[in-house]
Amino acid sequence: MLDLRSDTVTRPTSAMLEAMMKAPVGDDVFHEDHTIKALEAECAGLFGMEEGLFCPSGTMCNQIAIKAHTRPMDEVICDHLSHIYYYETGGYAFNSGCSIKLIQGDRGRVTAEQVRASIQPDNDWLPISRLVVLENTCNKGGGTCYEYDEFERIRAVCNEYGLALHLDGARIFNALAATNSSPEILHGTFDSISVCLSKGLGSPIGSVLLGSKAFIKYARKIRKALGGGMRQVGYLGAAGLYALEHHIDRLKEDHDKAKRIQSILSNQAYIESVSPVSTNIVLADVVGTNSVDIVLKHWKDKGLLAVPFGPQTIRLVTHLDVLEDDMVLLEEILISAPK
Repeated sequence: MLDLRSDTVTRPTSAMLEAMMKAPVGDDVFHEDHTIKALEAECAGLFGMEEGLFCPSGTMCNQIAIKAHTRPMDEVICDHLSHIYYYETGGYAFNSGCSIKLIQGDRGRVTAEQVRASIQPDNDWLPISRLVVLENTCNKGGGTCYEYDEFERIRAVCNEYGLALHLDGARIFNALAATNSSPEILHGTFDSISVCLSKGLGSPIGSVLLGSKAFIKYARKIRKALGGGMRQVGYLGAAGLYALEHHIDRLKEDHDKAKRIQSILSNQAYIESVSPVSTNIVLADVVGTNSVDIVLKHWKDKGLLAVPFGPQTIRLVTHLDVLEDDMVLLEEILISAPK
């Protein structure tokens, strides 16, 4: 099967597995796992942050960040397509006692003026605007990327009103690859960043939360309260280190494959439209209502897996396990009309 449901379905390469098996490890709760320390330091250095904290998932990173930046009765500002709103089980309310203010942005991207307009006045009956969360790339938006000048403008608004700024960087390396940028461009922009290793980079698990020393010290305590204290986690950290060294430069290959899929689907009669592709995510709207299941079943019968992403929308995601040879079969499947 060609599995394009997500870039989370990748398997560790043999070289990554070898690096994992050779990793020196220790008890991370006792701060004794030197491999995980190396990973945290590497990620922090890349993005100009003081320290990092390894977590099992990007969701845990985001939820720890929200908890660390806010108090109960505060409000989090984000786009209406944000992962923290759509796919994290209402964790902002469950874990942090916060409400959420949604912005109708452009496919997951908000502007500084939209952020400014969303900040609550200081009235007794309103929550306190405390935190802005941006997602780059935006999954629900179809892998869209921010212009970095907009980050600076949003940072300025946050500074003006005393708000914290967190970046959900689940696919931040895809964004950097698509804009021909390096992590240095983000130095000094965000109060915290979550960096995922288990999507485009192909690590089997894990994300790293980045911030100041004081922030990470508090975040580590929150991680423990959430059950995230880990022992010999360096075996997983070694996968992340390998991914950072070997799998960043190849991300543009995934983007190229996604654009080829966009081109193929755009010429199919059963496809109504395909959203512009910026990175490795393709969103295609099928013709007619109740047609998504028909198309997905047809593709599955032919050997292709994808996921529904709305009443008429299907998502396909390219990744390092989609090889060049797979693209030939993939094209054959996509041009065969569902019946």
